Amino acid sequence: MRLSHRTDAGRRLASRLTEYAGMKDLVVLGLPRGGVPVASAIAEQLDARLDTFVVRKVGVPGHEELAMGAVASGGVTVRNEGVLDGLGVPSDVFEACAEKQRREVERREALYRDGRSPPELRDRNVILTDDGLATGATMRAAVEAVRKAEPRRLIVAVPVAARDTADRFRRLLEGPRETFVCLDEPAALDGVGRWYDDFRQIGDGEVRRLLDAGARRRAPGAGKA
Repeated sequence: MRLSHRTDAGRRLASRLTEYAGMKDLVVLGLPRGGVPVASAIAEQLDARLDTFVVRKVGVPGHEELAMGAVASGGVTVRNEGVLDGLGVPSDVFEACAEKQRREVERREALYRDGRSPPELRDRNVILTDDGLATGATMRAAVEAVRKAEPRRLIVAVPVAARDTADRFRRLLEGPRETFVCLDEPAALDGVGRWYDDFRQIGDGEVRRLLDAGARRRAPGAGKA
């Protein structure tokens, strides 16, 4: 399956999510930066609130590619106890690294939301999306963080994911109130961008523009004469 661009991907996903259309408590969260255009298209099609969910990996010092945890919007911290215990990482080292990433989460949230409050997720229907999943590490951290907010239902929806990653997410989201939706699951992904005709880099300015447009669309009286 070929995707023209991220907006095309979001519209195609929205066609698989029509059962949620028009729900007053529906929130669509895009992982920045590439997930926000996907989320924007979904939110517009389903008449839902659009926002972003910022997640930052907490890497092991000297081996930053190895995640010992993650921090996310809402002050959530996720610890990877297997890595922490296996490498004997002291709590104070983890906390120092986590605090650095918390500051980055706060910086990005302030930049993207421009003074708007983050959405309340407790007892809400939440769609969490990105432009694709390779290993899925960041999305997994986002799932664990959103779970801590106790949504009514959590739907992870992505345009494309490596087949083994998609299988892991189906197992991860096997509860009665959790769902995984994916349009295409190639055996060999070879990079998310390969599946898009236009996979240009998304900047902070475009993330802000999309979130601002989403907020205006949901403002009282929007679209009315």
